[in-house]
Amino acid sequence: MLVCPAMSSFAIGVDLGGTNLRIAAVQSDGTLLEKVTTGTQVSKGRDFVIGEMCDAIKGLSAKFSSKMELEGVGIGMPGIIDKRTGMLRESPNLPGWDEYPVRDDIQKRLGAPVILENDANVAAFGEGWLGAAKGYNEICMITLGTGVGGGIVLAGKIWQGMNGMAGEVGHITVEPDGHLCGCGNRGCVEQYASATAVMRMAREEIETGTAPGLAKLADGPNIEFSARAVFNLALQGDPSAKRVYDRMGRALGILLADLVNIMNLRMYVIGGGVSNGWQAFAPKMFEELKKRSMVYAATAPPDDDYSFGASAKVESKQLPPYRTIVTRALLGSDAGLYGAARLPLAHK
Repeated sequence: MLVCPAMSSFAIGVDLGGTNLRIAAVQSDGTLLEKVTTGTQVSKGRDFVIGEMCDAIKGLSAKFSSKMELEGVGIGMPGIIDKRTGMLRESPNLPGWDEYPVRDDIQKRLGAPVILENDANVAAFGEGWLGAAKGYNEICMITLGTGVGGGIVLAGKIWQGMNGMAGEVGHITVEPDGHLCGCGNRGCVEQYASATAVMRMAREEIETGTAPGLAKLADGPNIEFSARAVFNLALQGDPSAKRVYDRMGRALGILLADLVNIMNLRMYVIGGGVSNGWQAFAPKMFEELKKRSMVYAATAPPDDDYSFGASAKVESKQLPPYRTIVTRALLGSDAGLYGAARLPLAHK
């Protein structure tokens, strides 16, 4: 049975995605009290999804508020969020939600203050609190999933930009005349380093007629043709699958070079489900990064130690000061939950 200190407090964190809705009660010291996961039934409309979410928040709040103080509710969600108004301007993963005053609607239903943030921002906040960047007050995180997102933390706070739209690193151009992106630009990072991009590039390889391994994988009845499957094939040495992940690594290396040159931060964290392909894309990523950024070349760890991607604690490497660290995230899919819960805890 859970026993909590008399004066302890907690917050509710919500990770609202296009596929899954995840809600957690997190104690002020980072202890996870309880987590609830369900599907996001977007086909039933936003009123249904928001109603389900608010019911779950109320249930968790009631369960723990008798034992400790509720500091508030933080919500991370995909899309372009106007922080001034709490308006969701656009979200490809939540069709029909454009120009939706989501913060005001949720606050009305809950009768309590709500802090709303972009999902990549809260993931960065979570990794900075309890994950790979713990102990670092200035970090940049790149999230690799269906798309590519980004979050920046400066002086321990999420960098919002003018109105909360900062950190959209997925739409930085890495190929000026490259593949058309859903945002209207061409050659965005998202078109080369997301799960969707991996699948497109794999199909392009198949269409050349010189990728028998990928073609067999795509036609195989027993294995799902996915980014993970392409990654596994690349690890087996398949040339076409390796080319796909080399293109991904090159795009990320160009992106990181720009970010390192502009911001000169100590820590850059790469997370999201597609970051599981680290072994396949990291060598090319570091090669490109070092070639394109004199700042990184001057501050890189000795020998570009790729093991940072698998290291449980970067601190254990005992790096000298002023080294630029590029590493994998540690919290996995929970980064957004912890970061969302951290919003009201840090806001008080």
